[in-house]
Amino acid sequence: MTDTAVSAPVTPQARRQWALTALCITEITSWGVLYYAFPVLAPSISLDTGWSLPAVTGAFSVSQIVAAVAGIAVGRWLDRRGPRAVMTAGSVLAVPTVIGIAYAPTYELFLLAWAVAGLAMAATFYPPAFAALTRWYGPDRVRALTALTLVAGLASTVFAPLTAMLNQHLDWRATYLVLAVVVGVVTIPLHASLTLPWPQDGHHDHVSGPGVAAVIARSRAFLALLATMAIGGFGVYAVVINQVPLLTERGLDTHLAAWALGLGGLGQVLGRLGYAPLQRHTSPRGRTAIILAACAATTVLLGLIPSPPLLLVAAAVLVGMTRGVFTLLQATAVSDRWGTAAYGRLSGLLSAPLMLAIALAPWGGAALAQALGGYPALFVVLGVMTAAGALLALATRPRAGQPASRC
Repeated sequence: MTDTAVSAPVTPQARRQWALTALCITEITSWGVLYYAFPVLAPSISLDTGWSLPAVTGAFSVSQIVAAVAGIAVGRWLDRRGPRAVMTAGSVLAVPTVIGIAYAPTYELFLLAWAVAGLAMAATFYPPAFAALTRWYGPDRVRALTALTLVAGLASTVFAPLTAMLNQHLDWRATYLVLAVVVGVVTIPLHASLTLPWPQDGHHDHVSGPGVAAVIARSRAFLALLATMAIGGFGVYAVVINQVPLLTERGLDTHLAAWALGLGGLGQVLGRLGYAPLQRHTSPRGRTAIILAACAATTVLLGLIPSPPLLLVAAAVLVGMTRGVFTLLQATAVSDRWGTAAYGRLSGLLSAPLMLAIALAPWGGAALAQALGGYPALFVVLGVMTAAGALLALATRPRAGQPASRC
C-alpha cells in the first residue's frame, strides 16, 4: 500500500486535543518553574544572600505586577494572531530569565530579573492558555478549560517536591539552573507546535468589530466584573498564603498545617469537577455570586473554628474546593457574557486587577492580621470582603442592547 492509502488525515478534533494536551503540560511546567519553585527556595535565597525574606518576596511580587500590566498587551495580540508566537516567545524568555534570577550578583539585578519574569508569566500562564482553548473549543470550552485546570492544578504537587529534592543536593542557584533547562526543553517545542488555525470570528460570538470591545470595556457591567474579580481574588489568595499561619495559631504543628494546605489542593481539583453542572443550571452573574458567596462562607468558617484539628483540616478542604471553582470562573467570566471574539483583550483587562490583587494578597493579608490581632480575625474580614464581591457580582449583567450572552 502507498503512504496515502495508510495515512489517515489529522482531524480538527485531533489537533484540538493535541493542543489541549500540550497546554496541560506547558502550564504545569511554567507555573511550576516560574511560580511554585519560589516559595520553596525563598528561605534559601534569603539565607545565602543576606537579603531579608520580605525583600526577596517583594521581588517576586514585582513579577506579578508586571504580569498584570503586560497581560493587557498579550490579550490584544491573542485576539489578532493567536497563542503560538506569544507563548513560544514567553517560553524562550523564561530560560535566560530564570538563569538571571539564579545568578544575579546584586539585589537590584535580582529585582530586575523577576520583573522580566513577569513578562514570561504574562505570555505563558493561564490567561493566554484560556484564550486559546476558549477560541478553539467554542461551545465546548468549559470541558477543555476544566481539563486544563485539573491537570495544571498539579503544578505545585509536581514542582514543590521536585524543587525541594533538587535543593537538598544543589544550592538554590544550581536548582534554578536545572529548572531553567526544564522549562526550555519542555515548553518551547510544545508552544511552537500550536499550529491550529486561529478562528478570527470566534464561535457563536456576540462581539464583532474592534469598537465594540472598547465599548464593553467601559460598560458598567464590565467595570463591576473587574471589581468583583479583584475583590474575590484578593480574598481567595490571601487565604491561601495565610492559611498555614492561621492553623498554627490554632494549635496545629507546621507539618500538619502544611498537609491541610496540600489537601486543600485536592479539594481544588474536586471543586473544578463541579463547575460544568453549575454552569448548566445558572446564569453567568448568578454563578459568579454563588461561587464568591461559597468562598466567603468557607473562609469565615475556617476563621471561626477553634478546634479539633480534624475539623480544621476538613474546613481547609472546603476552602480549596471553592478556590478551584474560582479559577474556572475567571476563565469563563468574559466569554459567558460577551462571547469569544474579543476574549483576549477583555480577559487581559480583567486579569490585570486580579493579578494585582494576587500580588498584594501575601503582604496585605499579613498586614491585616497584625492590625486585627491575629489570623482568625483576618479570615473573618476576608470572608466579609469576599461576600461584598458576591453582592457586586449581581451588577455584572450586560445591559439590554449591549452584545451579550444570555445572563
